[in-house]
Amino acid sequence: MSTTESASHYNNLEQLSVQELLVSINQEDKTVPLAVEKAIPQLEQLVEVTVQKLREGGRLFYIGAGTSGRLGVVDASECPPTYGVPHGMVVGIIAGGDGAIRKAVEFAEDDEAQAWKDLQAHQISTKDIVVGIAASGRTPYVIGGLNACRSAGISTGCIVCNAGSAVAHSADYPVEVLTGPEFVTGSTRMKAGTAQKLVLNMLTTATMIRLGKVRGNKMVDMQLSNHKLVDRGTRMLMEELQITEAEAAALLQQHGNVRAAIDAYGKR
Repeated sequence: MSTTESASHYNNLEQLSVQELLVSINQEDKTVPLAVEKAIPQLEQLVEVTVQKLREGGRLFYIGAGTSGRLGVVDASECPPTYGVPHGMVVGIIAGGDGAIRKAVEFAEDDEAQAWKDLQAHQISTKDIVVGIAASGRTPYVIGGLNACRSAGISTGCIVCNAGSAVAHSADYPVEVLTGPEFVTGSTRMKAGTAQKLVLNMLTTATMIRLGKVRGNKMVDMQLSNHKLVDRGTRMLMEELQITEAEAAALLQQHGNVRAAIDAYGKR
């Protein structure tokens, strides 16, 4: 049995007080970053190849089912507003289609051929890289997709939470974060899901930094899609250029982008 499906370290949960439940969940959650730390050497390899693929005009695809698929969709959807990259550069695909983001689609994860069909709809090619996300490491949708990609000469990676899984075996660059039994037995939206979210954050953040989408520690290419981000951009310019708020706001409005505003100011 996979460790993510093993019995919880806790029992008689329904008899615990709210405080006992929360403290116990928190104790389990504290182990997750340590498990991620052990997987950093694997993740480094995946980041390096992802940076290379994106530099050469390729794309990063995530495939997954259930919680894993949703986490991939979330990470992909946050890259354009955060780093100003095209919406098609990082793509999240979930078994059962976009409707499965909100409502589970029964047996969608069991179709071993569907992921490849979903990827083909995006004209997948050897320029791209596909990362399978599966807590158990045995999701047929993900296994089938990764195997089809490898047969087509497409680079593959994965994020799993069990050792020696079929998904990891199907990936060129596996990342195995061994989170162990869940607080509620088998509820991999908990520790495993948290681990996957942390790894996805690390993967795209490190990749975007290496692609030059951050200057210093600032998101200079972020999309100014709401008042909060406009205010953040204004403060970035004030700090970077040592100008007044009014000057920064006018500069940002003129150029529509923090990086463009900094570059234009430097050419004065």
